[in-house]
Amino acid sequence: MVKETEILQERYILVMDRIREIAGEHFCGGKLGDYFTFCAEFLMLMDDTVSFLESRNVSQVSAEELEARNRALYADILPDHYEVSYGNPAFAVKELGEEHGAILCFLYTELRSLIGFVYEGQLEETVIRMELFVEVYTAFVYALQEEGCPPSAEEVRQKLYWFVSDYADIAARRRIGEQVCPGNCFAARMIMDSDLNDVRYLYGYGEYVTRNELEMAEFLAGLPEETIAAMADTFTEGYRMGFEVTGKDLSKKRTAALYYHIGFERMMRRVIENFEKLGLKPVISRTTNSVLDGGRSGRGGFHGYIANRQFDYDHKDDMALFLDKNYMNRRLEVTRTAYEERKEEARGFGGPAVLETFGEADFAPITKKEAFRLSGEQNRLWVEYRSRLGQVQREYIPEEERSFTCIAFPVPEIGPVFRELFEETIRINTLDYMLYREVQQNLIDVLDTADYCLVKGRNGNRTDLKINLYKLSDPGKETIFENCVADVNIPVGEVFTSPVLEGTEGLLHVDHAFLAGLEYRNLAITFRDGMVQEYSCDNFESEEENRRFVYENIMARHDTLPMGEFAIGTNTTAYVAARRLGVEAKLPVLIAEKMGPHFAVGDTCYSHAEEVKMYNPDGREVVAKDNAVSKLRHSRPLEAYFNCHTDITIPYDELGELTAVRKDGSRVPIIVDGRFVLPGCGELNKAFEK
Repeated sequence: MVKETEILQERYILVMDRIREIAGEHFCGGKLGDYFTFCAEFLMLMDDTVSFLESRNVSQVSAEELEARNRALYADILPDHYEVSYGNPAFAVKELGEEHGAILCFLYTELRSLIGFVYEGQLEETVIRMELFVEVYTAFVYALQEEGCPPSAEEVRQKLYWFVSDYADIAARRRIGEQVCPGNCFAARMIMDSDLNDVRYLYGYGEYVTRNELEMAEFLAGLPEETIAAMADTFTEGYRMGFEVTGKDLSKKRTAALYYHIGFERMMRRVIENFEKLGLKPVISRTTNSVLDGGRSGRGGFHGYIANRQFDYDHKDDMALFLDKNYMNRRLEVTRTAYEERKEEARGFGGPAVLETFGEADFAPITKKEAFRLSGEQNRLWVEYRSRLGQVQREYIPEEERSFTCIAFPVPEIGPVFRELFEETIRINTLDYMLYREVQQNLIDVLDTADYCLVKGRNGNRTDLKINLYKLSDPGKETIFENCVADVNIPVGEVFTSPVLEGTEGLLHVDHAFLAGLEYRNLAITFRDGMVQEYSCDNFESEEENRRFVYENIMARHDTLPMGEFAIGTNTTAYVAARRLGVEAKLPVLIAEKMGPHFAVGDTCYSHAEEVKMYNPDGREVVAKDNAVSKLRHSRPLEAYFNCHTDITIPYDELGELTAVRKDGSRVPIIVDGRFVLPGCGELNKAFEK
């Protein structure tokens, strides 16, 4: 190991010497020369940051100097500079030409992933990217000197292809190690060892830090310890209950993954202490930024402020540069090998505990023709890859043995209502689950007698759905809907089921929604026999772009998806608080789904755990966990799951009717004009009255 480190250090010295030369060479002048000089200067900034981290402790540096360095690392892709950034595919193509622009834009974007690796001291990851840059630069120098023209785009693409292929094993080994092995956890050290009363610690992550993160840390530092304890205890107790209510053995688990937005370290410290009492150590990895780790999609792990969401959106399909059958198989092969090396640790992985945030500025993406897009065949390969990757992961981390929990809190960026909303969110997250359990059981008792449900919108909402329900064979021992209190999905407040696809028909419509951080306007999805038939939105002028937007994000690149969930949210307290404070559009799905009936497109809530017996508090077994698609798992497993699940909620003020219809045609209204009318559910209307 010492010898390997010495070799890496020698490689680092050599490659940095060459990069310093590049910065002053201007090998051909013109715009290509400007590009390579700029990239070399960025890498020199990385080298300077390495020296800075080796020689100085963040706590010994002024806040002004730390802020200036942090700003310098991210300045090029921030919105106020992005129009002239090489990370912007439109600018890169304009400056560097159609042949090389997008490819060199990709290269610069991959170099930017060095920020996280440098702060974590990941020397090998740093060296291989710097060497890639020098290799591409050398190819341009040679071609211009020998042939008088740049290398072909295909020649450059091949170098990038072999980079992602050759180093796929290194990335898989590192990433899976970060996800299941608690030793030497960078973020855990940040949480447990930092002086959380001095917000300068935030700059030690290497993530982009704004007033949002600084104010969040300052706010939490000022809260009473009992408030922090209530927040953390609710979170970890939900995790524990997730194992208990599903009959899974938590004592077999050794680790739990933490996902969080930096600034929440005071709460996370208490969470880690709580997990240790449960026999669990934290595993915390950084949100992915490198294409070797899967690209810039998703917010898993820890992360700071998203410097520019348009930048992330522009690069979400960068894999189109190299995704083919061979690369897919290579990724699967190295993933399996990495899991095999860590199979004992993987078996002890309990699942993620996710702290989501909400209140960030709205984002409506712009689609750029210069950005990479997956072809039809690549879309098919990507869907297949995700399905097969899921199979590999479940071999080593069985779905039926793990659990999770999610909780959400606002961030200061939401504006003047932040403090009041934060208090409301704590109250919402700690509501009396026994009260909700009783009220929701009244709902379930009626729904269990229904043949189907009718859901219709009002106030401009055009929803008109018939939801076919599972038919019970032993109502005394079985139930259709799960009585969901505050365990894995915090806060409390929903009953849900997997609908019968055959006979589930109609239109689901919402005028405005934020799903996974993306805004949708006038979103409409039509179902026939429970499968998506048509979809549209009004985000873009072009109907084609609107369909592609839904296809890539909600449909997860599938031609169709089933309705995987039908649920009735009961948390009227959350709804009224959101309306009163004017933050309905800012709420995450985690809370929004509890504020009206919602429908998920994609897999069921019981995906890959259909055989695990699940019981409601009344002792009856939840039996409606499958649908016609998921039942294919035994005969055609690649067709049974879609690896996506997107909840879409109809808020109470847009809900005209939700009615249970029995086999004999009799109707039992549950919600009429946004109010619960079913006997035994009157408690839910008190929030509206207040």
